Amino acid sequence: MTNPLQLNEHIPSQHQKETRTKLLRRFFFMLMGSLLFSVGLDIFLVPNHIIDGGIVGISIILSHLLHVPLGIFLVLLNLPFLLIGYKQIGKTFAVSTLFSVLIMSIGSTLLHPIDPITIDPLLAAVFGGIILGIGVGLVIRSGGSLDGTEIVAILFSKRTPFSVGEIVMFFNLFILSSAGFVFGWDHAMYSLIAYYIAFKMIDITIEGLDQSKSVWIISDESDKIGDAITYRLGRGVTYLNGEGAFSGENKKVIFSVITRLEEAKLKSIVDEHDPSAFLAIGNIHDVKGGRFKKKDIH
Repeated sequence: MTNPLQLNEHIPSQHQKETRTKLLRRFFFMLMGSLLFSVGLDIFLVPNHIIDGGIVGISIILSHLLHVPLGIFLVLLNLPFLLIGYKQIGKTFAVSTLFSVLIMSIGSTLLHPIDPITIDPLLAAVFGGIILGIGVGLVIRSGGSLDGTEIVAILFSKRTPFSVGEIVMFFNLFILSSAGFVFGWDHAMYSLIAYYIAFKMIDITIEGLDQSKSVWIISDESDKIGDAITYRLGRGVTYLNGEGAFSGENKKVIFSVITRLEEAKLKSIVDEHDPSAFLAIGNIHDVKGGRFKKKDIH
């Protein structure tokens, strides 16, 4: 007779199914992001002698000078940073990045013989930058990376007075400037255009078009403002107890999370009830849990 407990051991739990689904979802988006990156690189940028920043930019320059397939440099130059990432950030990040880099390299190799869609460098910079940025954004949202520059920047930022962003920017400006000596200064300027567009598209892809914003409001009319946010915007509101450092008075602080599209409406609500209210709005990269989902107000 079979023991029911032994049977249950072979039935994956709901948590295991959810974990497996999330894992497959992550790798699917890393796959799509890496392939999009390859399309932007080999169909738009590389044929028009336009480069990207970071390790990818160095790989494009070396591939052009040494006549070696780009995919080889994409893997070889990223390997040392993968080892550093494994030690400094963790196994999950390293595996995700290795998967993304390998897909990017394979995609680049397969797409290289295909003729470019356009030979207009400006069009190539614009559309290549858009596709590149979306690809990188999808990979980053999924927990991976396509370039080891950020890992180096994190290590250097701990030993220097410069931030991670400043180090990455300096590194990329140096690489993009090098394109002027290899491909000509016109192409270096097109590379800057592509880099800027890709940078903006990464932000949009990571944060989403319907970007979330945190809202902090301090007002003597906090109850009225809170009710209006709840019933007119359909957003949940949390009241926090605060104390004025100068006056010593107790204040009720309103905290809520809205979308970018609701920001103007929220400001009008606050102005309507208390034009002198303190209002602070900040960007949020991710919202999870709680009751952020908008409620239907009838």
